[in-house]
Amino acid sequence: MGLGRLPPVLVLALVLPVGSQPQRQLPRESHNLNWNKFSGFWYILAVASDVQGFLPDRDKWKLGASVVQLHNVGQLKVVFAFSRSRGCQSHTLILRKDGKKAVFRNTLKGVEGFRVLSTDYSYGVVDVRLGRAGRTSKTLLLFSRQNTSSFLSMKKFVDICEILELTRGSTILPKDASCAHTILP
Repeated sequence: MGLGRLPPVLVLALVLPVGSQPQRQLPRESHNLNWNKFSGFWYILAVASDVQGFLPDRDKWKLGASVVQLHNVGQLKVVFAFSRSRGCQSHTLILRKDGKKAVFRNTLKGVEGFRVLSTDYSYGVVDVRLGRAGRTSKTLLLFSRQNTSSFLSMKKFVDICEILELTRGSTILPKDASCAHTILP
């Protein structure tokens, strides 16, 4: 049995730390990320958020998806699909590159930042910061080109969840890809 086939609960049990560990640093966003290699279709296998009610009821959970594309010079088009209480919903955002940081944003749409914290282009841990009216929220997404994760990508996701203090609002999404496939290019 390969690591990618382990039940999600077992994977979390394997990667959750026992006892206290020294303070770890959040990975820095990459200035040299190859957006052409990162572009394309991604499954969203796990989500962590500090937004109340972000995750749907357990019986409605499905894999999420995202399509990331360079839109114009300095612009990124991102489409998200998630199962919500009213079924599968997709949202399209056009984000602009920040001139000084390795982050894309669209403050008019409430997106303070979209940045890739870790990737080998087969998986990606993406930090999405939303904000309006002085409130900000953190959402961490585990992207994968496949509808299963590797042990190392799941460990990276859990490690970053701990650093961002998002472990209580995190979940691994089941393999039902019916919602994810609604935005296949």
